[in-house]
Amino acid sequence: MTLLIVGLLLFLGVHSIGMLAPTAREQWRARLGAGTWKALYSLIALAGLALIAWGFDAAREYPVIVWMPSSPGMAMGLRHLTALFTVLAFVLLAAAYVPGNHLKARFGHPMVLGVKTWALAHLLVAGMLAHLLLFGSFLLWAIANYAVSRRRDRRTGVTYPQGRWTATVLAVALGLAGWAVFAFGLHGLLIGIKPLG
Repeated sequence: MTLLIVGLLLFLGVHSIGMLAPTAREQWRARLGAGTWKALYSLIALAGLALIAWGFDAAREYPVIVWMPSSPGMAMGLRHLTALFTVLAFVLLAAAYVPGNHLKARFGHPMVLGVKTWALAHLLVAGMLAHLLLFGSFLLWAIANYAVSRRRDRRTGVTYPQGRWTATVLAVALGLAGWAVFAFGLHGLLIGIKPLG
């Protein structure tokens, strides 16, 4: 569990610098140079991600159950709800990279919103302590990051271009394709759990 916690602190910590200390971030970036700053940032993030994966895998070997669905029917319903939320999360993730779509225009930061949706989806079906720590941390980070980002947008007068339907359809299509690849293949291969059987 310690490795998981350290990994979360590193990964979410480095991704919180812009949210918690934007001035300090810009000062360090200017002092180190953009290339060095990006390399250092990426190195810390990758180290955190590796520790999260390692720590989470180790924690699953000694599971501490915090809660469980009260019936098989409830478990099945939560699995379907989780699948629906993860579809939405993948669409939001795709919307962050497809310029000029309606989701980006409406929400401004669809990737952070996608992380929030992904984390919430997994909290519905994962009741072990390691799951609650992992997905709960990402959910809290995403809630705070989204609120700060939207406040900053309003304060600085940031506006996003109006969405086009072709870009929106493309974002949805890419999100659905990404979800299908991950749900039916990569999740089982990388995580060891086949969410859809």
